[in-house]
Parts: sequence; structure tokens; C-alpha cells
Amino acid sequence: MRSLTGHRAARRWFVAVLVGSASLVGGCTTSGPATVSPTSDPAPEPSTSEQLLVDEPMPGTAAGELVDGFPTALVPMPDEAEILLSSALPRDGGAVEISLNVRTEQPAEELLAAVRAPLLAAGFAEVPPAQPDPSLAGQASFSRAEGAEFVLVGVLDRDGVRTMTLGGVVVP
Repeated sequence: MRSLTGHRAARRWFVAVLVGSASLVGGCTTSGPATVSPTSDPAPEPSTSEQLLVDEPMPGTAAGELVDGFPTALVPMPDEAEILLSSALPRDGGAVEISLNVRTEQPAEELLAAVRAPLLAAGFAEVPPAQPDPSLAGQASFSRAEGAEFVLVGVLDRDGVRTMTLGGVVVP
């Protein structure tokens, strides 16, 4: 029962990240004009103790391409999808923590079917979402090895373009 509870917690976290990411990807809008208040303070200068953003992604991640070590035999790339971000981080016991964000015009049902088929063929079971998210065009979750391996998928539809986000832990 412990692994099922962990799987549900991971699913809730994943949906929160997906919805939060979607709001960032979709852009910001307001209903009123922006107001800018001038300040008398000059722009702060970074101190030497502050960490600055770097242009290079963290090891095991890649922006705009599929990262080396991503288990494409288990989680293939959807046809004609633009890769936004991918990661494959090794874990104990041969497991890999994966994440993939892609953008495509492919219908949500086709995206989910493309992910579903190889996972089911590899012995994963599809598990219904604990709390379906009505803001998503599609979502699915898969589990294997009593919840030790899982893949969570969410598809957001904005203006005819879908952003699919998946993440989880698998043993390829």
C-alpha cells in the first residue's frame, strides 16, 4: 500500500508541475493595462555570493533535443514533435528518472496512444488518475513493479497546439 500512496503523491506533484509549466509556456496576460512605478533605488548588483544562471543545462538534461540515455524503446518520441526539454537521470538499481516535454499539433488521443502502447507491451498497467484534471486535454498514468516504476503523462491543449509532459521512474 505504501507504493500506491507514493505513486499518488508523485502524480499530484506531476500535475501541479504540468499546470504550473503550462502557465509559464502559455505566456502571461492581464485584463488591465500595466502600471510601472518608478523607484529611486538603482538596480541591485549581484553579489559574489549569489548564484547566477548558467547557459548550460544540468547533467542528464537537454533543452531542444533528446538527452543521451533517454529510454526511447520504452518511451518513444511522438511523431513530428518538437522537443522542449528532456532528462534521464540514473538511479539505484538500474532505474532512470525521466522527464520529457514536447510540443506538437498531434491530437491528445494520438499522443497518449503513442505512449500507452509500448508501456503496456513492457508490462506496465494503466492506472486511472486519482484526480482527473479538467484543464488537461488528456492524462494517463502507468505503473509497474508494484509502483516502483511509474510514468505520468499530461497533455495541455492551447490554441490547437499540444504540450505533452511526462515524467517518472523506469528500468529500461
